[in-house]
Amino acid sequence: MSLRMMLGCAALVLLSLGGCASKQGAEQGALEVDRREELGGLTEKEFQAMHELKAEAAPPRKGQMVEIAGARAYLSLPEKVHKPIPGVIVVHEWWGLNEHIMHWADRLAAQGYAALAVDLYGGKVATTPEEAMAAMKTVDPKRSREILQAAHQYLMTSSRVQSTHTGVIGWCFGGAWALRAGMAIPELNAVVMYYGKPVLNVDELKAIKAPVLGIFGSKDESIPNDVVEEFDEALSDAGVAHRILKYDAPHAFANPSSPGRYNAEAAAAAWEQAKAFLAEHLKQ
Repeated sequence: MSLRMMLGCAALVLLSLGGCASKQGAEQGALEVDRREELGGLTEKEFQAMHELKAEAAPPRKGQMVEIAGARAYLSLPEKVHKPIPGVIVVHEWWGLNEHIMHWADRLAAQGYAALAVDLYGGKVATTPEEAMAAMKTVDPKRSREILQAAHQYLMTSSRVQSTHTGVIGWCFGGAWALRAGMAIPELNAVVMYYGKPVLNVDELKAIKAPVLGIFGSKDESIPNDVVEEFDEALSDAGVAHRILKYDAPHAFANPSSPGRYNAEAAAAAWEQAKAFLAEHLKQ
C-alpha cells in the first residue's frame, strides 16, 4: 500500500471515530435533556436538594403487609366500618414505600377508607437522595401500571374490602403516578395528586374518567406556576372534571418527614381539601 493510500485510510478512520464520538455525545445530550424534563427542568443534584428525609420514626403501623401482583403493599383498614369500604390506592413519594407512607395509609383508614399503599420500587426503600434517584430511574412504567391495576382489583374484590368506590392519592413521584393511575384505571372515582409532574397531552388526559384534585406549591421549582396553569387548561380541554389548588409553599410542603420544606399550615389546609374531595366522591 502506498504512503498516500495509508494516509487516506487513516484519515477515514479518524473521521469515522469522530463521527461516532459526535453521535454518542448527541445521544448522551438527548438523554440528559429527557432526564431534566422528567425532573421539571432541574439537574439531578438540584432535584435531590429539594428532598430531605427526617430521621425520626413514623408512628407505629396499624395495618399489615399484603402482596399485590407479586409486589409488596401495605393495607390499612378502618375500625368498625361495614363492607363495602371505600378504597384508596396510596402511591409513595420518591423514597419508596417507607414507614411514613404507611402512616399516611393509616391516616386514610382513620377517615373510613381501606387504604392500600403500593410499592413501585420492587422492595427498595431509599434513605439518601442518591438512593432515591437511583430507585426512581429503575421504575418500569408497564410494571407500575400492572401493580396499580391489581391494587384496584384487590380493593374491589377482596372479601375484607369489597369497594364500590375507589380513588388514588400520591405525592411527588407518587403524585405523578396517581395521575397516571387515573389514565390507566377508568373505573376510579377520584384522583388526588400532590405536586406530581403533570401530563400536558390532551389526548392522553381524555382517558381519565374520575375527577382530579391537583395540589401544588407556588414556590415549587420543579413544577413552575406556568406548567400548573397549562395542566389546568389541558384538563379542561380534555373534558376532565378537576380542581387545582396552589399554596404559598415549596415542593414537598405536605411531607412532615421533609425538614426545611414542610409547611404545617399549607399541609393542614391541603389535607382538609383532600379529605373533603375524597369524601365527596367515595362516600356515596
